[in-house]
Amino acid sequence: MRSDDSVAFVEGVPKVDYTVQRLGEAKIPSPIVMSDVYGDGIANYVSDDERILCSLDSKKLDDGRYVPACTDVVELAGPRRMIYFNPIHVHAAICTCGGICPGLNNVIRAIVRCLWYRYGVRQISGIQYGYQGLLPTSKYPVIKLDPDIVDDIQEKGGTILGSARGGGKQTADIVDTLERMNVNMLFTIGGDGTLRGASAIAKEIESRGLKISVVGIPKTIDNDLSFIQTSFGFDTAVSMAVPVVRGAHIEARNSINGVGLVKVMGRESGFIAAKTSLAQSDVNFCLIPENPFDLRGRNGLLTHLKKRLQDRGHAVILVAEGAGQDLLPKTGKTDASGNVKYNDIGLFLKDEITKYFKEDGMEVNVKYIDPSYIIRSAPANSYDSIYCARLGAHAVHAAMAGKTAVLTTMMNNRFVNMPISVAISSRNKVNTESSLWRDVLENTRQPDSMKNE
Repeated sequence: MRSDDSVAFVEGVPKVDYTVQRLGEAKIPSPIVMSDVYGDGIANYVSDDERILCSLDSKKLDDGRYVPACTDVVELAGPRRMIYFNPIHVHAAICTCGGICPGLNNVIRAIVRCLWYRYGVRQISGIQYGYQGLLPTSKYPVIKLDPDIVDDIQEKGGTILGSARGGGKQTADIVDTLERMNVNMLFTIGGDGTLRGASAIAKEIESRGLKISVVGIPKTIDNDLSFIQTSFGFDTAVSMAVPVVRGAHIEARNSINGVGLVKVMGRESGFIAAKTSLAQSDVNFCLIPENPFDLRGRNGLLTHLKKRLQDRGHAVILVAEGAGQDLLPKTGKTDASGNVKYNDIGLFLKDEITKYFKEDGMEVNVKYIDPSYIIRSAPANSYDSIYCARLGAHAVHAAMAGKTAVLTTMMNNRFVNMPISVAISSRNKVNTESSLWRDVLENTRQPDSMKNE
């Protein structure tokens, strides 16, 4: 498989196993009335045998024929005719983990409404503050969820359950809590750390011989999970970053040698910065973790910035938070999720730009904007609202069918069930040889590389 936007996969890597784990045979007729006949105008069930190719890429054979470059297949998501759990006996729990992100409330709402209206589930618990709410020492009560509670939460940013990092490694304690609560369905909404925790929880459940379904909904505003076409909240993040860049551009143009410097999220992957640069063509330098740069020297960023100011009198720099970290001292610290804490590349660049031009005797005015928390806390836009509604419903269908250690996502514009282990196997990064990065370079007109060697 190869994604044109993301890092290319090396030829000859082992085949990916997309087999979804099940708790057992689904023997209970679904309460959802649908059809198995195509062409009758009635919505159809999805069979476990329905698959799509993992990649749309092809390769040319010696005889001139084209065949799929990857023959691995992925299970389609959707409601099954036969389900594993009797809805009357279901106790579902939902938790949101990690940093907040646009669309969290939309996913919660979709899960609750699908469980309640489509399957008749009446016991739905909201776990407060992520995995920490499932620890035996938790001080936070469970929130009873129903359609009235979640009626209008999609209009608000953040999550009604609260979100927190950490706790996911205490798998034995978490499974103990699930047993005490008689939970048999756990929905975890989060990114890489959350899904790693969900995978470990599913393994602990399996080792105890329990029948608890664990289903993940991938949430990472950086869009950095592997094999995931796009993560919810990403589109909103880009749309929120655009007016910030526009404001930075106006500030820069109205100052003597003005430099608008904007920092956006992107610890290891620069998708937000890259796509914002395309959405708002005012960006002159897009700095991402995948494309290292030097600060000084004949081909360094500051040299190119000086030329830009001499030519045009203003400039806009858009930097992802993980870019240029090799230029800063290490903090030696990690957060509750185990992520390395970074020094602020935005403040560093502001100081270095100011110092460089002061040494050069050239007046500059640097305007630094960090909209990260404003972007994270925004309600989902229409695209993400639709995406979240469908993700949540597909997650419920997977859980009711007895699938576990699985997440629901989109691949090749189709909703699929994918093993969590596949999504956390590696990080999704901007492929600097891709059409996406080529288009960014054409838009910004920055050099292909700003390294001196």
